[in-house]
Amino acid sequence: MKRIQYHRYGGPEVMRLEDFEPSRPGAGEVLIRVRAAAANPMDWKIRSGQMRLVTGRRFPRGMGHDFAGVVEAVGEGVTRLEIGDEVLGAAPIGTPGAFAEMALANERGVVAKPAELSFEAAAAIPTVGVTAYQALIGKANLQAGQAIFVHGCLGGVGRAAVQLALAHGATVGGSCRATAAQDARDLGVDPIVAFDFDPAPLRGRFDLVFDTAGTLSAKVARTLLKPGGRIIDINPTPVKFARSALPGPFRVMITQPVTADLEAVARAAGQGALRLPIARTVSLAAAIPALTELEQVGTFPGGKLIITTEQGQ
Repeated sequence: MKRIQYHRYGGPEVMRLEDFEPSRPGAGEVLIRVRAAAANPMDWKIRSGQMRLVTGRRFPRGMGHDFAGVVEAVGEGVTRLEIGDEVLGAAPIGTPGAFAEMALANERGVVAKPAELSFEAAAAIPTVGVTAYQALIGKANLQAGQAIFVHGCLGGVGRAAVQLALAHGATVGGSCRATAAQDARDLGVDPIVAFDFDPAPLRGRFDLVFDTAGTLSAKVARTLLKPGGRIIDINPTPVKFARSALPGPFRVMITQPVTADLEAVARAAGQGALRLPIARTVSLAAAIPALTELEQVGTFPGGKLIITTEQGQ
């Protein structure tokens, strides 16, 4: 089997496409024959060592979390999934490895793939979809008729948040690059502002301010907020954790692997309420140059980078 892995923390130059021997699934685990995988900024944050307190120092380490594929084997105690099931999901943060022909995951992080979705479309969903869902539904308890502001509304999490909020009957405003305003308008965002906007005209309009980019100042976020509203940030830092512990509207959130949330996101995608565009699809053999480029530019215009295996092409 082949996978992209690395033998030390570092930049893109440490990535290698190498042979590896997949582990047999243990209790509560499933082995997936990967058909497609999706790249997220978290992948290179982990590889660079920014999260080494969580991920440790055991090497080699695989890369990639989000995948779609077919169940190859199941471990003891796995009852919800069977060999041959078409699934989507995410590898655990401590043991990534989705950029591979085979990937190991916990059963709780894997759900059935809707028949309406291709493997490529399904792979784009797990991390960004669940992050948006947990922020809107879990943390903010979003209700129909409420108004939310999504800072970075055309990023992966931002785009998912816009669509999920609209599906729940909310109205959505947001920020994006000025040159991408029409894309945001087509998605259903109104009002639309640039990243460096003046918040005064939007004072007190939103029940929830969702900062997906992690760059919105506390002062601006509070200006946008209605009395009793909430501010949610998904880019944790020590300062943000400290602020989150204080009384007030601000909360920082870390996505958790909750099966019911992933099922809800997959169901929304299957029903057409959640679609994440794909900018580029490459084979596993050609993935390292594409991952390197993506890390340098931050986001490919037009959507996600998808990596397919030979069986997925």
